[in-house]
Amino acid sequence: MQVRKIAVAADHGGYALKERVVRRLEALGFEVEDLGTKSAEAVDYPEFAYQVAKKVASGSCQRGIVVDGIGIASAIVANKVAGIRATPCQSLSEAKSSRDHNDANVLTLGGRLLGEGLALEMVELWLSTPFGGGRHARRVEQIAEIDRREGRK
Repeated sequence: MQVRKIAVAADHGGYALKERVVRRLEALGFEVEDLGTKSAEAVDYPEFAYQVAKKVASGSCQRGIVVDGIGIASAIVANKVAGIRATPCQSLSEAKSSRDHNDANVLTLGGRLLGEGLALEMVELWLSTPFGGGRHARRVEQIAEIDRREGRK
C-alpha cells in the first residue's frame, strides 16, 4: 500500500514536535490531516489519539502519528481501536522493526523525550519501511484474530 495520507495529532506535551513533523511530512509530499491540538495549552491526550486511530482504522488515512509527552499513553489509547497496531518508538531500530515485523500503522512519539532530528529521522524511516511479510504476516494475522475474538471487528 502506498502511503499518501497521514493523520497526525498531539497533546500539549507533543505540540511543538507535532508541528515540526507536520511540516516535514508536507515537505515530503504527504497529505496530512492535522487533528490537533492547535496550541501548547494543556489538553488531555485520549481523544486526540483516538481520532488518529479511527482515521487509520477507517482507511481514510493510511498511517497515523501521535505525539504526547512520552509516547506511551497515546499508544495505549490507539490500540483500543480494532485493527490498530500502535507502537511507541524511541530509536531508529524500534521504528524500523515496528513496520518490518509488526506492520505498525500508528507511530507514537514522546515530545519530551526525543530531539527533533531523531524524531524526524524516525518518522521518515517508519514511513519508508515496508512490512516484511513472511513469518511476520502469520503473527500479524494472529493479532487480528485476537481482535475478532474480542468482538473488535
